[in-house]
Amino acid sequence: MYMIPVMVAGVRMEMPSNTPIVLLNEIDGTRYLPIWVGAVEATAIAYAQQGVTPPRPMTHDLIVDLIDELDANLTGVRITALTDGVFYAFLDLMTTSGETHELSSRPSDAIALALRAGVPITVAPEVLEAAGVEIPEDAEGEPEDQVEAFREFLEGVSPEDFETPQ
Repeated sequence: MYMIPVMVAGVRMEMPSNTPIVLLNEIDGTRYLPIWVGAVEATAIAYAQQGVTPPRPMTHDLIVDLIDELDANLTGVRITALTDGVFYAFLDLMTTSGETHELSSRPSDAIALALRAGVPITVAPEVLEAAGVEIPEDAEGEPEDQVEAFREFLEGVSPEDFETPQ
């Protein structure tokens, strides 16, 4: 199945609810995918993105270490569906013997693991079609300008705006 590569543009707070959002940016496009996450997951993603290494392993660091100890590798993470406003993801694993495994995951955990393991994050085209947001052309250019345009968009949006009709 064709998947669209994305990168983590950042973690932001949606106002006025003060809810964390992780922003994924289409690598070869102009769409952003906002995913509302918990505060702990937002911190884990931000730490990984900034290269912060805590003195003791956080849960996501422990999981990456555990995968390594079991002679497996995280090869990628996929955000595959959006159902009733909930995103779904999978971790793709491969053992040293070549066996592949896919594990269901919350997107926030999958993103935190992908950043720590340095593996690709991809999104199903239908998910980006349903919940992706195009940044206006006048915001092209500097990443700070793009984030500011996205902040303006977030001021008028809520999680309910991304629920799929039944």
